Amino acid sequence: MDHQVKALDSVFAEMSAATDRLLWDESPELTSREKVLLCLTADVCQQTLGLPFHQHVTMAADCGVSADDLRELLRFVAYDSGYPAALAALARLTDLEREHALPAPTGQGHEVNANGTGSPMPEPMRQAVAALDAPFGIYMDLQSRMRAGMRLLSVRERAFITMTVDVLFQTLQESFRAHLGRALAAGATPEEARAVVRFSAQFGMTKAWRAMHVLDALLTELGAARA
Repeated sequence: MDHQVKALDSVFAEMSAATDRLLWDESPELTSREKVLLCLTADVCQQTLGLPFHQHVTMAADCGVSADDLRELLRFVAYDSGYPAALAALARLTDLEREHALPAPTGQGHEVNANGTGSPMPEPMRQAVAALDAPFGIYMDLQSRMRAGMRLLSVRERAFITMTVDVLFQTLQESFRAHLGRALAAGATPEEARAVVRFSAQFGMTKAWRAMHVLDALLTELGAARA
């Protein structure tokens, strides 16, 4: 689709290509699959559902991301992006699959467990949220519980996705700390966590800059706590 960008503006296309080379070809910390999942996450959060979303959906197929994986991504990110934003992306994805004969989903999903109880969130976090507002705590329990059975996206991928959401929305306090902790617990290294924030710069450099400051402080703190 590079020709479409060149047709719009050749100088912009050159700038975009140079950015892609730096973040994709010269950033080995993240896999191609992880990078395309983060691009799609940004598309949902920022509602860039035109040409960028089309590019990233096409790239996803090349990176081995199935149509079922894409739907799990949208179900997962709806927690933070908001359901209306994820729904708009789901409708656009379905249109793209039909218009361009892309692989269709098989219907693979997970048990939602909407009528269950409890939450996979750490108990101290649940208690802290409930102390702020009990009904909001119930809402968070439901959202977390409904996603507990997801298996198409790895824990590491889900952690990187939520870190990217935090950068985009600048929610760099409680949630960013929790999501970074999840990434590290899943085996991600500090440099891979830095790569996630660095990769998000293409979606807003000043947001990534601020997030990098917070990340650096958190990694220092966590390193001291483990020493």
